[in-house]
Amino acid sequence: MVSKNQIKLITSLQQKKYRKQHKMFFAEGIKVIQELLNSNFELYHLFTVEDLFPDVPERKITFISEAELKKISALTTPNSCLALFLIPDEKPVAEDGLIIALDAIRDPGNLGTILRLSDWFGVQHVVCSNETVDIYNPKVIQATMGSITRVNVVYTDLEAFLEKTNLPVFGTFMDGANIYKQSLPEKGIVVMGNEANGISAVIEKLAANRLSIPRFGDLQQTESLNVATATAIILSEFKRGL
Repeated sequence: MVSKNQIKLITSLQQKKYRKQHKMFFAEGIKVIQELLNSNFELYHLFTVEDLFPDVPERKITFISEAELKKISALTTPNSCLALFLIPDEKPVAEDGLIIALDAIRDPGNLGTILRLSDWFGVQHVVCSNETVDIYNPKVIQATMGSITRVNVVYTDLEAFLEKTNLPVFGTFMDGANIYKQSLPEKGIVVMGNEANGISAVIEKLAANRLSIPRFGDLQQTESLNVATATAIILSEFKRGL
């Protein structure tokens, strides 16, 4: 049985300030939870409707009903389990290889998808501006499908980070150079901008290399690509010759 205090704690973790206060987040679903259990993330407690994780110590498991799970779940259709994990300390960014930098990405689904793409294309570090949606937002955790365990995500003053780096900085713009015609390096930082406004003026000044994904439609009326879709194309091009 889940207690009232546990319900209060879990539901509070849907808000960033309480995740920060408790240094804790929650994940839902067998796949995501198993990925986290297999990683360096530390399990605090597991709530499940059935015995799905035999390796988890009994003292860290509470068996609950589907009705109780519905009370604590952030999903419209709850899965069979929910687990609390401790938020680890941030790791430093190794300025080697390809790095994705996110300038005020707001949509949890976009951030989660970008993390999955980074995992797929072997990008080990994602640097987020402080205005970017929290990686431990339940919707982001769900969208990463476990990739959060393999990609290092750091929040920082993005302007200061880019000013100090020795890596070439690439920005994605509508008027940039055609990415399909560029010779792209193995190492660099690729900045992806906000869904509505693109890369901010302050960050734009630091992106010495401007790239664009050209439109091929006859009418040329599509306003822009979804940022996660654009990230997939950009990463594919950077990795094409490797």
